[in-house]
Amino acid sequence: MTRIFVTEAVMLAIYGQLLIPSKPVEYIIPYTTILELYELHTTDEHLMNSSADDQHVKIKIGELISYFEEPLNKKKIERALQVPWAKSPSIPVGETTRVSVMNTMDTAPYGESFDPIETELLLASQRAEAPILTDQYELIQRIVDSALPVQVYDIDDFDFALEVPFSGLT
Repeated sequence: MTRIFVTEAVMLAIYGQLLIPSKPVEYIIPYTTILELYELHTTDEHLMNSSADDQHVKIKIGELISYFEEPLNKKKIERALQVPWAKSPSIPVGETTRVSVMNTMDTAPYGESFDPIETELLLASQRAEAPILTDQYELIQRIVDSALPVQVYDIDDFDFALEVPFSGLT
């Protein structure tokens, strides 16, 4: 059975192990996080602590952008962008890994507690009934503190998350 997670596109570039999971996985990615890849790819700011790691991640971000821009993948993504909350057909990114892009909309239900991308992750998680996968400890803490009806995992717990059945609660 395929496990489904909601995450940001950049997580796939930073954490290569997400692309080679031990079980089949589908990642639902809010479209705005793909747009964010373009900004991260061209920024002079460091995304990682070391220059070598930063350069490697920016190369991986460029590869992910190129992959999403391939004609068939681009067509799948554009199809989802026609309707709010639509999800693209699956895009294979590995032997056991697929990505679907969701046309999320920040409707600001969480006020100032969460930024627009975080809000879209939360809403996508609720719509897809799938847990969020992130490396942002502060986001995890705010989700738990707010008792939001989503399940969230730290990237470091990815292997554990693959084994645990989805419960719908944090």
